[in-house]
Amino acid sequence: MSTAQPVVVTASFHPAEGRRDEVIAALEKAIPRVHEEPGCNLYCIQDAPDGTLLMIEHWDSAEALDGHGAGEPVAELNRDLEGSLARPVEVTRLTPRPIGQPAKGALLG
Repeated sequence: MSTAQPVVVTASFHPAEGRRDEVIAALEKAIPRVHEEPGCNLYCIQDAPDGTLLMIEHWDSAEALDGHGAGEPVAELNRDLEGSLARPVEVTRLTPRPIGQPAKGALLG
């Protein structure tokens, strides 16, 4: 029996002026590869009104997330993003706190 806890991650991508299309292209290249990684339940990009691209992720466990971070798709994404961001990607690792209805109180609860 596994005692692994799911992990939710947000990653904020802040494109440099005039580089938004390049950032989106790099993400479009990486996302399908990440979807195939073990433990990946959600890996999606959302547009924020200020032009930031917000990645929302859900992983089966911290170990799965760590494997993702050390994998080739992330390394290639980092290479592809070089020079295209106004500042480093801001990554926040979260622990789900489900409250209320299971289907509404957690990401992929």
